[in-house]
Amino acid sequence: MKTNTSILSYPKLDLSAGLVVFLLAIPLCLGIALASGAPLFSGIVSGIVGGIIVGFLSESHLSVSGPAAGLTVIAINAIQQLGAYEAFLTAALLAGFIQLIAGYLKAGIIGHYFPSSVIKGMLASIGIILILKQLPHFVGLHSEFFGAMEFNEPDGTNTFSKLMYAFSHVNGLAFFVGAFSLFILIIWEKPIIKRISALQVLPGALVAVISSILIPIIANKINPNWKISSEQFVNLPNLFDSDVLQTAFSFPDFSALFNPEVYVVAITLAIVASLESLLSIEAVDKLDPEKRRSPNNQELKAQGVGNIVSSLLGGLPVTSVIVRSSANVNSGAKTKMAADYHGIFLLVSVVLIPSLINNIPLSSLAAVLLVVGYKLTKPALIKQQRKLGKEQFIPFATTIVAILLTDLLVGIIIGLHVGAFFNIYSNYKVPFSIIENTHSTKDSSRVYIN
Repeated sequence: MKTNTSILSYPKLDLSAGLVVFLLAIPLCLGIALASGAPLFSGIVSGIVGGIIVGFLSESHLSVSGPAAGLTVIAINAIQQLGAYEAFLTAALLAGFIQLIAGYLKAGIIGHYFPSSVIKGMLASIGIILILKQLPHFVGLHSEFFGAMEFNEPDGTNTFSKLMYAFSHVNGLAFFVGAFSLFILIIWEKPIIKRISALQVLPGALVAVISSILIPIIANKINPNWKISSEQFVNLPNLFDSDVLQTAFSFPDFSALFNPEVYVVAITLAIVASLESLLSIEAVDKLDPEKRRSPNNQELKAQGVGNIVSSLLGGLPVTSVIVRSSANVNSGAKTKMAADYHGIFLLVSVVLIPSLINNIPLSSLAAVLLVVGYKLTKPALIKQQRKLGKEQFIPFATTIVAILLTDLLVGIIIGLHVGAFFNIYSNYKVPFSIIENTHSTKDSSRVYIN
């Protein structure tokens, strides 16, 4: 994978994985933009930049970049604090330059100090959160946004109360679409399908999504009362609509450079986005079947350039994102071209086929994420951590619980503290030993200190 030509060695696998990530990226980009209080199109812009620009510059083989759910709280507070989205773009632009400088100063070394148990706990918690958060979409309930990751949601509910509410308000058709999509995704990995070479040309996720588009159309023909709420479909802006096109793009307000608060936001964004990216690539490297290592400093440079370009085009800040990266790995990606393909698919879809994409029910995409969530949280992982002893298992379990009950960054910080404690505890050994030698001579004993 060291030569430039090697990234084109697996076109089928990388295209297939890029397609799956693209299908997930559309509602995630839109949902994160909605949750950030930013224009919807800003999420798509950052997804395209994260896929194409960061994907090209990064030397991570399997990581995927784009707008991150972990930055939504910072973004919405900063936009309110600075008074305009354009001022926020200026702060994000500065954050990109800070990341770029940090990469050249080799600040990425901090990524090597994240304990393995905490990284694995983060992956397991992401899997659990994906399952819990996507079940409402899977049964046809419209909730805050498709990419929600925090335990407490903006409407006053939390993960568990939203889940209970969802199962008492099931949309039958949406649930059927989600269940059928899940069935296709599961059976597509079984030997019965793998033995049919013609079917292997098509990714299971693509078959599931095409089916999910057709089912509501057929159902509505049979019975006009069988419907899925419009809120439970992808909602991609149509750039052929002149009114949408006029409001789609935003640009930095450089007069905001005279506002001291812009620099505070920029530093905050740079730190949080960098930590999230470093954590993500560490986690993805652990998922990589080939156990390749990603250079942290180059990743900071790539993320910095990505944020500069995204801000200049009106997009949200980008980071390496674990959900899309995990989906990329689990879909069989081999090189970083999969991330580039997902960005190209995003660009083509928003320009050429927005109306077709808007016919995809979220319950079908939720099924894809349910499969990703299960693969991240297999019982074998928990058993493996338990066998390693309490020094590994307690930080692992603490990280899971902390992330589930707070959010990604807070949970990781708690896990890092617990991990550091057990690391110190396990390395706290008596620095010398006492050896007693007994001799038959009158000098019957001597004590040696090593």
